Amino acid sequence: MNKKLTLFISLLVVFSISVGIIIGSLIKNGISRPVFQGIVKGNQNKITAILDLVERGYVDKVDVNNIIEKSIPEILTNLDPHTTYIPAKNMQIVEEEMRGNFSGVGIQFAIQDDTVRVIEVISGGPSSKVGLLPGDNIVSVNDSLIAGVNIDNNMVLKLLRGQKNSKVLVGINRKGYDEELKFEITRDDIPIYSVDVSYMIDNETGFVKISRFSDTTYDEFMEGMKKISNQGATKVIIDLRQNTGGLLIGVLRMLDEFLEKGETILYTEGLNQPRRTYNASGRNTWENMKVYVVIDEFSASASEIFAGAIQDNDRGIVIGRRSFGKGLVQEQIPLTDGSALRLTVARFYTPSGRCIQSPYENGNEEYYSQLKERLNSMEQLVADSIHFVDSLRYTTKSGRTVFGGGGIMPDVFVPVDTAGNSEYFNQIYRKGLIYSFAYSYADKYRSKLTDLGDVEEIETYLDGNNIMDEFIKYVSEKGIEKDDAGLKESGLIIQTQLKAYITRNIIGEIGFYPIIKQIDKTLLKAIEISKQDLLVENLNKTQTVQPESLR
Repeated sequence: MNKKLTLFISLLVVFSISVGIIIGSLIKNGISRPVFQGIVKGNQNKITAILDLVERGYVDKVDVNNIIEKSIPEILTNLDPHTTYIPAKNMQIVEEEMRGNFSGVGIQFAIQDDTVRVIEVISGGPSSKVGLLPGDNIVSVNDSLIAGVNIDNNMVLKLLRGQKNSKVLVGINRKGYDEELKFEITRDDIPIYSVDVSYMIDNETGFVKISRFSDTTYDEFMEGMKKISNQGATKVIIDLRQNTGGLLIGVLRMLDEFLEKGETILYTEGLNQPRRTYNASGRNTWENMKVYVVIDEFSASASEIFAGAIQDNDRGIVIGRRSFGKGLVQEQIPLTDGSALRLTVARFYTPSGRCIQSPYENGNEEYYSQLKERLNSMEQLVADSIHFVDSLRYTTKSGRTVFGGGGIMPDVFVPVDTAGNSEYFNQIYRKGLIYSFAYSYADKYRSKLTDLGDVEEIETYLDGNNIMDEFIKYVSEKGIEKDDAGLKESGLIIQTQLKAYITRNIIGEIGFYPIIKQIDKTLLKAIEISKQDLLVENLNKTQTVQPESLR
């Protein structure tokens, strides 16, 4: 029996090999060849050839376009961190952000407790014309229920935005009304502001906060500058913290208003892009305005160009912490299906010749983890822990030393403020309870607070009504027990943030920034430096960082 089984297996193996040889011979002689014949051409690259082979010869039906969409971002990871692919479905939002406007209903909203709450209604916009109010809760858009369905910001934006002059039906729950209110809103162009606020800090110092650079930034900036100038400003603090950049044209035009004719703003250069230098035209509208630029580790790209040009031309004093280090120039190239490639074509260089860009040779993951490492290191606390390569030493117009190699190091270093970060505060912060309480409080007392009008009156009212007691009770109901030691350590921060966010919910950014300033150590340092009337020429010419007496 065993001999018969052994013989059977041997015959089966021989048969299988024979069949394989026959099939291989048939393939070699052309039976299957028509599927692949002529596909791999001499002038084809491997990627195109492989996709053709898959499309014509793969065992199952495949969506080659889907494979391409998924593969492009992976291919680009072999380049630099800022060369990116923008799918066609995302182009509208990207273009709106760059243009500085979109077509929508004209509200600012926030999602809290799975409810879309109206925070602000843009004056004169589509929603204000039909009667929407801050504090309204949006429960439906057209036929779609959006309350209690785990909706996110992107889904809300898709429902509310649309073509200009198109209509959208919005259902509202409003305090004091039992039934849902319906509003038909005609969409219109809505500006996306890049200048958050401009106001006078004191009798001689103005403050301008810029959150992004878009097509409208220059006009918004000039309007803000004229406003504070008319109010008597001879100094301006320009806040670029957490401004990750945007369009180059806006920052070039802004710098042109501060620099003398012929002074270099920046230059760009790449392997396939000849050097191009941008010089000031001589407009210099604000030549007599003293300038203080505030930056942090999230200031990038156009923000770094602004800070670098001001610093290298000795036009003003830069205050804060080392910026991110994004100094690559992207050109957006449209593709046939409506998508686009943002291809890095050159590098930015400051007037002294510094390259802003941080190293990325070890891959994108390590590049982006650099910021996390910086946040966790002593760099945020001690300026001397930041080490620059001596070969990347450059000099400003007056001979002060500055360094390349990634980001802009400020003239005056301000460490991260860790005072008041008790565990009690951290628990509150992680749950977002300050923001949610501020909205609820503003909504509860909206009529009274709106009647008060300006920021000083609202803050006085809040100080007189001891909002901390209500907040502590609110926090306890959310599962965080009162902590007397934590309150002693963090009470000032909590109370100031509460007042700032409540006031923002009533009168917008002009209410937020003057209050939050009270605990903003970097801004307070900028104000202190501005009051010293310190000239750039007085700064230490051998160090970017100020000597101890000025820290």
